[in-house]
Amino acid sequence: MPQIPEKIHELTVGQLSARSGAAVSALHFYESKGLISSRRTTGNQRRYHRDALRRVAFVRAAQRVGIPLATIREALAELPEERTPTREDWARLSEAWRSELDDRIKQLSRLRDHLTDCIGCGCLSLENCVLSNPDDIFGERQAGSRLMVERATAQRKPPERPKEPRDCC
Repeated sequence: MPQIPEKIHELTVGQLSARSGAAVSALHFYESKGLISSRRTTGNQRRYHRDALRRVAFVRAAQRVGIPLATIREALAELPEERTPTREDWARLSEAWRSELDDRIKQLSRLRDHLTDCIGCGCLSLENCVLSNPDDIFGERQAGSRLMVERATAQRKPPERPKEPRDCC
């Protein structure tokens, strides 16, 4: 990994890419989403402050655990004067993200546990399809398969509707 002398306070996009392990295109994308920032030289080249390394590491770590970029941006915006996240910042934010991750793990576990049943059926829209349409919640609104995302706030069941004959399962 290339070392950057301490006296250099700004990095080119190539240096930031080499040190962070993020592709140049990813860094440009992060910048377009407000996750990192740069200044432009008179030759219109990007220059990143050294603390962008820690911000990129923060973004990539949060992405690895499944945190959406919009949520990461909101978290970084909460930091005073857009300073570099500290260990304490990470601990506080990761605690706040824990319930979201627990919900996602629950959904993935449910998907894994019912995947064989779903493939066995193949239709993905039947009333008894526990994976994509539990309790035929979407049958009232539209045809076709839709993945039912469980939400703790919306655990109510829709009104019963008459059963129709089925061709399959």
